[in-house]
Amino acid sequence: MIGKRGKLLLLLYVLVLIILFLMCSTDLLIKEPDKEIYQIAVIIEDIRDDNYSNFRKGMDQAAVELNADVRFITLYEKQDADQQMEFINREQQDGTNALIIAPADENRLVSALTEKQITIPIILLGSELTGQGAAGSIIIDYKKMGEQLAKQMLETMDKSSVVLLLCNKKRQSRTSHLFLEGAVSVLEQANYNCKTLTQDDENTSLLLLEELETMAGKQAVVFAESPELLIKAAGILEDNPSYEQYVKGIYGRGSTLQILNYLDRDIITGICITDEFSRGYFSVQMAVQAIEGLGGQKPMTMESYYIQKKDLRESKYENMLFPIE
Repeated sequence: MIGKRGKLLLLLYVLVLIILFLMCSTDLLIKEPDKEIYQIAVIIEDIRDDNYSNFRKGMDQAAVELNADVRFITLYEKQDADQQMEFINREQQDGTNALIIAPADENRLVSALTEKQITIPIILLGSELTGQGAAGSIIIDYKKMGEQLAKQMLETMDKSSVVLLLCNKKRQSRTSHLFLEGAVSVLEQANYNCKTLTQDDENTSLLLLEELETMAGKQAVVFAESPELLIKAAGILEDNPSYEQYVKGIYGRGSTLQILNYLDRDIITGICITDEFSRGYFSVQMAVQAIEGLGGQKPMTMESYYIQKKDLRESKYENMLFPIE
């Protein structure tokens, strides 16, 4: 039997446990310090371009894990350096902690960094200006990617094949220029006949079809400098199946769902891809580290990979192309 005093002690003990539980559960005793949410702005040319779906998934994942709020800002016109600088200045004034930028004009950006017009950490996509004021950069060697793709093309091409280079000089980005330059250097060194078809939104179909009509006794290999032109070329062959006899293969870069669908259906022969999810993740990680005073990192170079239809089901590429957040 527990005496009166024992009952009081037991009751007191229970009350103390209840009070401690309530204090802990309501942060009265142990209060977690409020974590600052880092404000990061991403200023890029066009979220519809290239592979920004997986890129954004990577950024969103990093934002959740690293306590960041990531906002995407797109230029109204590609390569509009004035507008990009306007957005940079606006974000600084609004209290953004760091910027992630695909430079529209590298020289303009170098000048702004040198003159201290940009006073918050900046992470660059596709540029190596880390030593000139940027806190970090993530690079894809598009010239090397073009060389890589051209070497794969050589393995299946006949010497009599004509390489049709699809490009858009009016809207050609630095990325596309380097990718095309790398491929042409390999193809010309191998003494292949290369013919440039300068496209625009109106004449892509007409120019390519007219050129294919001249392929009697020969076969063409189509190389597209950008994901947009690769999709257009594949669409032309899809809509005009009678011209398939003149085409040995269609090659390019990018990993949008439309491109992967064409690859899976054997309309596109081969593509070069990068791990866009990781690129997005690492860019936010770099930005957070720079905000916390860990900037000045070495440029990070992303690998590129050549894949065909048979590679789509390999776990390595499947995880890269269809990442699970």
